[in-house]
Amino acid sequence: QVQLVESGGGLVQAGGSLRLSCAASGRTFSSSAMGWFRQAPGEEREFVATINWRGANTYYADSVKGRFTISRDNANNTVYLQMNTLKPEDTAVYYCAGRRFYGGSDSPAEYDYWGQGTQVTVSS
Repeated sequence: QVQLVESGGGLVQAGGSLRLSCAASGRTFSSSAMGWFRQAPGEEREFVATINWRGANTYYADSVKGRFTISRDNANNTVYLQMNTLKPEDTAVYYCAGRRFYGGSDSPAEYDYWGQGTQVTVSS
């Protein structure tokens, strides 16, 4: 019932910044917890950040704490991932995901909706 489309990826040098956007449609978006995940070639999809349905509670992977910020604008049905001080190891396809529940999760298996992903490449 929720469709997600990511955008904002690209090529950036180490130390630079990008802001990813996830445009959502569907009547259940405002009550859905959201998350960002990433997947590098040959690697499993890994958790990046999650935000609850109100946007007040957030949780981050240790690898991105202090550098990435997840936020949401329910009025515009959009979730963001602000990525600062990017490192080459951040290179991956980034996916937006949604749950049918209010609280967030760091487990891909607990998400019900997925976008197609947007490529982020960080050069050395």
